[in-house]
Amino acid sequence: MTDIQELLLSRIRDVADYPEPGVVFKDITPLLADPAAFTALTDALAEVVVSTGATKVVGLEARGFILGAPVAVRAGVGFIPVRKAGKLPGATLSQAYDLEYGSAEIEVHAEDLSAGDRVLVVDDVLATGGTAEASLQLIRRAGAEIAGVAVLMELGFLNGRARLEPTLQGAPVEALLQL
Repeated sequence: MTDIQELLLSRIRDVADYPEPGVVFKDITPLLADPAAFTALTDALAEVVVSTGATKVVGLEARGFILGAPVAVRAGVGFIPVRKAGKLPGATLSQAYDLEYGSAEIEVHAEDLSAGDRVLVVDDVLATGGTAEASLQLIRRAGAEIAGVAVLMELGFLNGRARLEPTLQGAPVEALLQL
């Protein structure tokens, strides 16, 4: 394990039985509260932006906003929020996707992405991959190119990476921590 991985992992708190019994929630708020750890995380994700040639970062609501915005600033690229349906004013593109129990919908401003963009999706966790997959579909529908997906941590046992591979069409998934 690298020094940055050890630092990041040391600042993630496990919360048992949240949000329901049997689930161990990975709480990143201690990491965000530590300026050295948050800076290291931002720098590492900004390196992914640069290495993939991304021109914009998409952050997924809500923790993807917290991580993606400073990453975009550090990398010198634009930041685009992908929100839950009904939260953005103006013309939007929307994408529905299935959840474990039911479905949800996300949106992006239609004019924020264009054919010249290479977009990296940033989020805190890759779990089942449903939200990330929907965001990749939105990016493609807007005419932009997918540069990849970058996350703080991947919960490998939930197989999100495998779900994303067809939509990524060869673009990478970068996880700083694999749990």
